[in-house]
Amino acid sequence: MTEASFDLLRTLGLAAALLAGLALEHFAPHTQLARPWRTNLGLWLLDALLMRFVCGACGFALAAWCAAHGFGALHAAHAPAWLALPLGALALDAVSYFWHRANHRVAWLWRFHRVHHGDRAFQLTTALRFHPGELLLALPVRLAAIAGLGVSPLGVLVFELVFGAMNLLEHGNFDLPRGAERALARVLVTPALHRLHHARNLLDLNSNFGTILSAWDRALGTLRPTDSGRLVETGLPGSAGEREMSLSRALAAPFART
Repeated sequence: MTEASFDLLRTLGLAAALLAGLALEHFAPHTQLARPWRTNLGLWLLDALLMRFVCGACGFALAAWCAAHGFGALHAAHAPAWLALPLGALALDAVSYFWHRANHRVAWLWRFHRVHHGDRAFQLTTALRFHPGELLLALPVRLAAIAGLGVSPLGVLVFELVFGAMNLLEHGNFDLPRGAERALARVLVTPALHRLHHARNLLDLNSNFGTILSAWDRALGTLRPTDSGRLVETGLPGSAGEREMSLSRALAAPFART
């Protein structure tokens, strides 16, 4: 696999998840809401350009280098491919969980992450709403995890495909059938679980940090069960009645006095 084919597969996978999410929002909407397209899509475009320039497929390239040089825990342990691939993807999801918690607990990280939570209309494009500074801060953490664990190039691809698709779909403004939702929530992060994480209520805001698996929250005491029947006021605490952030305000938010 080349970096170009990695990029193509990752793009096609995320496009498929986006189309599926838009269809679900259309046919099974949770609520009727206004969409802050300009801010969310503006941030996504800036992020895409920045990360293309700074990183591109650097996670894949680093994984390939580690595989060639036997670097990282899984390579050092000579883990067979059938075991190394799921272990690597699971470990990267765990790292994502702890990094997400840190973004809520560490004040200077929260200044960037709160831009994501500033979307009061919780919906699919909320998944695209990240401050460029947050992505730059997260990049060395992700690369260090890939190298330290010795995740294979295929493991990086599988993780990024699943992580990206789950990130999009769990921000969706749609309801799942109750039975399916209960079953899925035992293992995966559902839109209802993640919607609660975007609540203005601080107790709910500091729960449900997972992206792929709900097991990390369940095991570490940060899971707050919920379902699609619950209506949640989403957005930043204390933001009721405020205007939606413009793109320029979202970019300046981490550096503004609070």
